[in-house]
Amino acid sequence: MNKAFFGKLKEEYTFFNQQRREIIGRSADALHKSKIAIFTIHRQQFEEAAKLLVEIESTLAKLEPSFKKSPGLRYEGSYKAAIEEYAEAKLLYGILVDKTLKPIKAVKLEFDSYLAGLCDVTGELIRSATLAATAGDMKQVYWIRDIITDILGELVIFNLTAYLRTKYDQAKGNLRKIEQMVYELSLKRS
Repeated sequence: MNKAFFGKLKEEYTFFNQQRREIIGRSADALHKSKIAIFTIHRQQFEEAAKLLVEIESTLAKLEPSFKKSPGLRYEGSYKAAIEEYAEAKLLYGILVDKTLKPIKAVKLEFDSYLAGLCDVTGELIRSATLAATAGDMKQVYWIRDIITDILGELVIFNLTAYLRTKYDQAKGNLRKIEQMVYELSLKRS
């Protein structure tokens, strides 16, 4: 038996599991704060949302050294969930506050996290449109409809499959919801 070989395997395994536990903990924190950020955006508490997004970015940045040492950790389920929720929150903030949809530079995102975040943000935009309609802001409702239409128009070219296809189908459902909302509002106005 080559004891050095087994010693090296044990060392790598131990490191991976220690880092995995840390990633799970920090990811849970980032996921929770992302949900709070989304909630604060809907309540138009934009300064608070911006602070939360910075905190999340700091938390996620602290994980990067672990990913460099053990790249497989980037695909840990809890991290993937947190990064998608963060992407959704950051995209929502960009759309509603900055009035732009642009790449996220503060955190390294893989294409699948972007695509999932883009699909999910359509649901949050429906919520925002509902709040706008309740407040009588029809211009905002129409603007949100146009944003969701544009997002789906871009996503359709990807021919998404598997998990991302499910997300895309949910986003298509959100497009139908906003179109129905606009239709019903137009009937009430006439």
